[in-house]
Amino acid sequence: MTQTPALSVLIPFFNEAGNVHPVIDEVHAVLAGIDFEVICVNDASGDATGVELAEAKAAHPDTVTVLTHVQRRGKSAALFTGLKSVRGDWVQLLDGDGQNDPNDTALLWQALIAPGAPGRLGIIAGKRSSRNDSGFKWVQSRVANGVRRFVLQDDATDTGCGWKLIRTQAFRDLPYFASMHRFLPALVKRAGWDVREELVNDRQRLAGQSKYGFLGRLGAGIFDLIGMFWLVRRGGYGVAAEWNDPRGG
Repeated sequence: MTQTPALSVLIPFFNEAGNVHPVIDEVHAVLAGIDFEVICVNDASGDATGVELAEAKAAHPDTVTVLTHVQRRGKSAALFTGLKSVRGDWVQLLDGDGQNDPNDTALLWQALIAPGAPGRLGIIAGKRSSRNDSGFKWVQSRVANGVRRFVLQDDATDTGCGWKLIRTQAFRDLPYFASMHRFLPALVKRAGWDVREELVNDRQRLAGQSKYGFLGRLGAGIFDLIGMFWLVRRGGYGVAAEWNDPRGG
């Protein structure tokens, strides 16, 4: 890969055997009109995910990069591992289960990014137009998003949606901590960038089972929200006039 791509598609995988090929092949088919790369991070999967990722890289040697954690570190760590390798000006986050639709990437890229995105735009956060979860999970998500939005004022209504298109500069401004992927709009806004929300498609998982349980997510979410409440009230970053940074306007 010698040419710098415009878009880096970053996909974390953990025990997603059966999903790897459909997800990566669909990305290549749908985004064919965009100069892109695909960064796949295998978070120490214990199934055939690693084998399938090696096959996908062999099938798409010019676009696919595979990084493998030696120990499982979680989704946020996987995203930051991938971030170290992305070369595009924008990073598209997709989950490895196939629920996120890359067609939304193609449509919003042509509508918002290709014509020239506003300089202060840091993230386009997906808002699921429909949910393929159970009624209980839907209620749980609505309550959690409402509480988070009230506390953090992050201009997003569905941060549980894995579809997010982030300006690489904004992504690299963010601090790392476990589970920070749940608060990307709030962190981007804290760093001085604008947040935009767009409706996106939500599909059924292609294969396997969800990795998140209600009790574990609830317990971690409460402590994470307390930490984020503290963080966002400690101010944002300085911007130097000499940087020609859009946040300085």
